[in-house]
Amino acid sequence: MATRVIYVKYALWWQWNSPDITRQITPSPSSFRGQDPLLLLKTLQLLWTKKEMKKQLKEEIRRGFAGLEDPLAGLLDMLESSSDWKGKGHSLGYYITTELQLWIKEHPAVQQSGIKLKNLQARVLRILAQCPANLLDPLISIYQLHTADRNYLLGHVSHLYHKGDYKEAAILSIKLKLQPDQDVEKMCTPLLLQDKTNLVEDYVGEYPELQSKLLQILDTWCEPGFNIRDITRQYQGLSRYKPDKFNRRMLSKLVFRLLDRFNVDPGLCPNVINQRHLRTLNYLFYKRFVEKTMTQENWTDHVQSTVGENRWLQGHLIQLLISYCDLKTAARWAQHCNLPKEMLPYGVADELQKLQIQERVEEATKADNYEESKKKDHYQLPIPRANIHFLQTWEETLQCWEKVLQPGQVVGIDMEWRPSFGMVGKPRVSLLQIALNDEVFLLDLPRLLEHAETEGGKEKLPHFIQMLYSDAAITKLGYGMSGDLSSLAATWPALKDTDKQAQGVVDLLTVDKQLQKSSIDWKKGAQKVDVLCPEQSNEDRGFRQPEKGLSLLVQHVLGKPLDKTEQLSNWEKRPLREEQILYAASDAYCLLEIYEKLCKDPASFGLSSDLTASLVGKSRAKKQLNKQEVLSPSGQIARQEGRVILTSGLPYQTLQSQVAEGRCFSVNCSEKAKEQALQVLKHFNVQVSLADIFSRCQVCNCDKYLKVSRERMRQLVEGSRQALGDGNAGCLARSKEKPSQSCDATMPACNAAQPGYTLHSEWPEGLDQCGASMVLAGGTVLQVAAIPPGVLDKPELTDFYCCTRCGKVFWEGSHFGRVVSQFQDVLVTAGDEHL
Repeated sequence: MATRVIYVKYALWWQWNSPDITRQITPSPSSFRGQDPLLLLKTLQLLWTKKEMKKQLKEEIRRGFAGLEDPLAGLLDMLESSSDWKGKGHSLGYYITTELQLWIKEHPAVQQSGIKLKNLQARVLRILAQCPANLLDPLISIYQLHTADRNYLLGHVSHLYHKGDYKEAAILSIKLKLQPDQDVEKMCTPLLLQDKTNLVEDYVGEYPELQSKLLQILDTWCEPGFNIRDITRQYQGLSRYKPDKFNRRMLSKLVFRLLDRFNVDPGLCPNVINQRHLRTLNYLFYKRFVEKTMTQENWTDHVQSTVGENRWLQGHLIQLLISYCDLKTAARWAQHCNLPKEMLPYGVADELQKLQIQERVEEATKADNYEESKKKDHYQLPIPRANIHFLQTWEETLQCWEKVLQPGQVVGIDMEWRPSFGMVGKPRVSLLQIALNDEVFLLDLPRLLEHAETEGGKEKLPHFIQMLYSDAAITKLGYGMSGDLSSLAATWPALKDTDKQAQGVVDLLTVDKQLQKSSIDWKKGAQKVDVLCPEQSNEDRGFRQPEKGLSLLVQHVLGKPLDKTEQLSNWEKRPLREEQILYAASDAYCLLEIYEKLCKDPASFGLSSDLTASLVGKSRAKKQLNKQEVLSPSGQIARQEGRVILTSGLPYQTLQSQVAEGRCFSVNCSEKAKEQALQVLKHFNVQVSLADIFSRCQVCNCDKYLKVSRERMRQLVEGSRQALGDGNAGCLARSKEKPSQSCDATMPACNAAQPGYTLHSEWPEGLDQCGASMVLAGGTVLQVAAIPPGVLDKPELTDFYCCTRCGKVFWEGSHFGRVVSQFQDVLVTAGDEHL
């Protein structure tokens, strides 16, 4: 034995002191067989200090365990004799343990059972109480602790708990899945006192019954009259005790988080719900009677929905009314809630009948005065009430989409939802407002959702909303649009990716931030708000809450702020009041007026002259568009008129970034015109008839022509030449058009002019002959001077066609037949592919 030990030590000394590190003398596995595994540990410790020897360390671990008589017991010997694995991070003990776990899978015969396994499990449990989290799973797996006696495991965890190792007891319980056999309140209370709420959530995470029990326990701690110190007193000596974080407010937040995470019925926690409702009541009283920013109607509506039939909350409501208002108001609410007299404070019952009518008269008078003040001091909607449309059915919304989904359109978009006042869940949009230049559409989303469910049209409305947001040719104005789209997605899951697909979005919240940076002094500081008695308004005392958000932006740009008193309305309640309808319409329409004014004179507001770039939202298409300092002419026309660009080669990438997706198509320039035409028709799935050929002007794309007979055209040409001879300067300028522009041009395939244009041989009504030109009623000059000599003498030409927009003159040239023949072949081929 002594000889072998001396040999090993000498070999290790020589190994690390040899000048050639590659020459290593490693003891064979047989030298460890039946010996103390601590010798192996010392060898591994030396290798662990050499970072470059990690590969050899792994091999040494495997050879060493193969040579040990009992590898499982050997690992415990090594862990018990060393302390490096007790700290956090990657330790040698962790490395050895995980390598043994892998080695056992390759050599399952080394696993133990029976009494020997129980002894090993007892030893490893003592280690588990001290080891870091990353060692728990490997050791539990190696020593098969899930097969151990459950009562023995529970006893060991209980021992840890009574020693004060609450965290370790909880973690081990989670790993061994012992929670169903434990007391939830007992296990979780010290963890809550130590602010280890995440561990508490993990403890009950997989057990719905334990989740409900925990929530009920937490709710009892929030019961009025319950003394939380009765709980904390048992743990005064607790390490890391944080009593400042163990209070009703913290417990309330925890309960609501658990309700949301575990999707548990809130009815299990009546005390927490009541406390939340009570805080909502206090907030409503502050908004109504201190800030004066909520109307009587909205305040009343929210108070009723908050209190409901709960007698406890109704009693608190009466107390708040006495504090903030007077006995008369408290008596009126007591009558409304039908409270028994024994619940009413002294004096309220006496006022119950006496002051009811008088209070109603005073409230009506205040409302009238307030409405007059609003009209004078706040932004007013500039369009008539008849132009505000409240839409509740799919048929009604069709008129909205036909007007909104127009290329070049600018729309203001806003959304309204019922205030949540801190309750669980995301708000659901109740109203979607879309404002155009002369009208506003209010979409009743709850009713439209209901109709979609019953009539099977669930995909129609989301489809149109997605079309609106994804169309880069339509400018969408909003304020804080990302939040609106998030709420819209919560309302209608089909719209969850709308924010990612949005193009052409202008968020005026961005310009609001830019304005604040460029001219800080325009935002006035908030005045100190006095606590006023309910009979006296802020306006009466000369105070008004400072404007903020969109209202402040409207005030800065348009001169008057928005009236936000309807903002906290119950937008789910139907029918909407007239005040709500006007407010919702104004909220969306004011965005159009702000945008228009900023576009006219951005410099006066400290904005960039390239206003579109300074206001653009965060969509990818807009980011690409901003990189182009100036739109190309093709890009401008395509965006303004909703047209598709056909191009080839390198310009495709540039043009594609300037228009909406699918609005730019690249053709193969190496192919002939016929093949290119086939490619375009097939890509856009277009079926073209012969009548469509040459139906549009080649210069301006107009599809309306004026048909002029050869005799009348000859008169015009002769008049043009006489005007040139007379020195008509104005006509001379027009006569200098290049003949090649019109010579031998193609004629439109249609045989009649479009409606609104006369075809008879007399001068059309509203046209004036002016020497070298004929001027249409809209001011378009027909370019008759560009017709080359000799064309009018061709007997086969009987008619000429003049574009009513640009004045270009077309006739059937010599190559007309060849062009028609070529396109005829294209039409036949395209038609075959459609079959």
